Amino acid sequence: MRFPSSSLLLRLSLGGTLLLATAACDKDNDVDDDDPSQVTFTQAGLYPEGTQYDDDNDRFLVSSQTAGRIGQVKDDGTYSQFADDAQLVSTIGLRLDQASGRNRLLAAVSDPGYNTARTTATTRRKLAAVAIFNANTGAKTGYVDLGGLRPNAAAHFANDIAVDGAGNAYVTDSFAPIIYKIDAQGVASVFLENAALAAPSGAFGLNGIVYHPDGYLLVAKSDEGAIFKVPLATPSSFTKVTATGLTLTGDDGLQLTDNNTLLVVCNAQGQVYRLSSTDNFGSVSRTGSFTTGAVYPTTLARRDGQSYVLYSYLNALQQMQSPPVEKFSLTRVAF
Repeated sequence: MRFPSSSLLLRLSLGGTLLLATAACDKDNDVDDDDPSQVTFTQAGLYPEGTQYDDDNDRFLVSSQTAGRIGQVKDDGTYSQFADDAQLVSTIGLRLDQASGRNRLLAAVSDPGYNTARTTATTRRKLAAVAIFNANTGAKTGYVDLGGLRPNAAAHFANDIAVDGAGNAYVTDSFAPIIYKIDAQGVASVFLENAALAAPSGAFGLNGIVYHPDGYLLVAKSDEGAIFKVPLATPSSFTKVTATGLTLTGDDGLQLTDNNTLLVVCNAQGQVYRLSSTDNFGSVSRTGSFTTGAVYPTTLARRDGQSYVLYSYLNALQQMQSPPVEKFSLTRVAF
């Protein structure tokens, strides 16, 4: 997920209507034609950046750059608080992990300076952490500091999270060329650090991240519009996925719909691309695209075998639009 610099479906009013992405669903083969084409809710100035769909509880979970709290949204557009804590300065990417009884929600926590009630001089552009919650109750069960692993870095911004089959979490840092690892016991380490993954000062580098069941990560790098393949066994041997003829600048949220198909949200472009691979993601080709318009879509979520995209309007937040955007939505992607 990425913060505005220069991310599907609704035509927004001038005030701004945000389409929220639905979250990951375990019933990927059970397409439900009764699922809504869009869900819209009103919450002025919330600016959600990440989302997941909680199939067990029939709700979307959404983050907030400005309030920090995590909210839940029902299909009728009802928004309510799911979890909040003083440590949640700004919540970015979310990852629902209900495999093997773990039943948890992981939230990337950063401080871009937009939550005036919680930002401080010591955390602004320096904070990278992951907060962990019980996926049913919203009770906080853990908080892992990541930026403290590299306290001398110029800046930190925890952005997105992937979880492998063993429950290890991998977290991108958009302001430092680092992917962190949090093992199933909650112990954090630097999984990969390489200057080749750095971005210019102030730009967003590493962004969306997904785990592939063949034992590697796919990672977006927004400033150069690249996707990297990072083997779990030998992360230093990472390679750039060949994407000939594709412009993926501003690539943000990633979503695997099957082992050979990757959806990529390009925020400033206002596009969602469907990419296919026949060589285990050594290379990809475009097999579909979905135009969102200038709504700054950020990420995708999975519900009943369908993908939903989040219209974040983070560009309006960066520009300090007044009045702030009030309506946010989740829209089903159609290629």
